[in-house]
Amino acid sequence: MTSLNLNGIRSAHSKGLEPWLQAHAPDCICVQEVKAQADDVRDRFESLAGMKAYFHFAEKKGYSGVGIYTWHEPSDVILGFGSPEFDAEGRYVELRFDKPGTKLSIISCYFPSGSSGEERQQAKFRFLDLIYPHLTQLKNERDYILCGDVNIAHKEIDLKNWKSNQKNSGFLPEERAWMTKLLDEAGMVDVYRKLKPTATDEAYTWWSNRGQAYAKNVGWRLDYHLATPNLAALAQSESIYKGEKFSDHAPITIEYGTQL
Repeated sequence: MTSLNLNGIRSAHSKGLEPWLQAHAPDCICVQEVKAQADDVRDRFESLAGMKAYFHFAEKKGYSGVGIYTWHEPSDVILGFGSPEFDAEGRYVELRFDKPGTKLSIISCYFPSGSSGEERQQAKFRFLDLIYPHLTQLKNERDYILCGDVNIAHKEIDLKNWKSNQKNSGFLPEERAWMTKLLDEAGMVDVYRKLKPTATDEAYTWWSNRGQAYAKNVGWRLDYHLATPNLAALAQSESIYKGEKFSDHAPITIEYGTQL
């Protein structure tokens, strides 16, 4: 199962995303920052590498948007998590794969960035306040894996220059405390860290376009698989693909020992 912030589906596709998907054949790929509307994807991106797409678009053109491509037919598709403000921004799509005795969800989620200024940082805090009870309640009802760009580097080992970023969005104490609470109190599992508890430079999934951040690997770990304990226990291996650059993020793949 793969997660990738596309930074625009048309841009990522033009950089070779589909041949890569054909070669790597994930069970599904959760994508964020689609930056497209229904008319833009119709007859172009409704399927990739044989997988069918399910999207939640933003109302604003060229902004946000999430999707999931999968081989499997879901039993239900949930668009949004019940917040008028953030559902209008196209930040949450959940596919349910329910069978007798099994309730399983795959979620693609794009957390807001607060890096453009205080107004968006406050929006990010509002999002965190709203998504937390939703995720905790969902955990009480079903197993799920949330894949997405969380826009938070949790620990010092999750970004190159942690000392100089302590007052910057993505590494603020309040954001990091939110992640700690989700893991320690709500009981969710950061699957990459379960498999690679001490990885540093190899763990980054995002690099600024400024300077030579990518060439120098001055990165951040912003992209996650967050899973309920039952599913996290099935995780076998991880990989962050850096062979080609489809966007300013790298695809992160976790191999789980189960089929949908």
